[in-house]
Amino acid sequence: MPQIIVLPHEELCPEGAAFEAKPGMSICDNMLEHHIDIDHACEKACACTTCHVVVREGYQSLNAPEEKEEDLLDKAWGLEPTSRLSCQAIVDTTDLVVEIPKYSINMAKEGHR
Repeated sequence: MPQIIVLPHEELCPEGAAFEAKPGMSICDNMLEHHIDIDHACEKACACTTCHVVVREGYQSLNAPEEKEEDLLDKAWGLEPTSRLSCQAIVDTTDLVVEIPKYSINMAKEGHR
């Protein structure tokens, strides 16, 4: 099974984490299953950016982002070339290193359009 390494995040994962991931499941679902409470305001419907992550290693192994995800990512705080919405990024058999940005923008709640 692949491993996901989550880099330390002040609020969600102060020590960082490493766990075996389930292939075919999203990064978001894998993190939630391992008690890393990443925000997912739209309930993983690809309608917000609260589950934004930066994939530091293993990015190329993920499914390609669809246009809707790319449009949303354009509005994400701290966008990087390897940014993904974790609810849309499906794990395969490759290990991943993931960073949760310090901030996120909840477009629906905060009135962004």
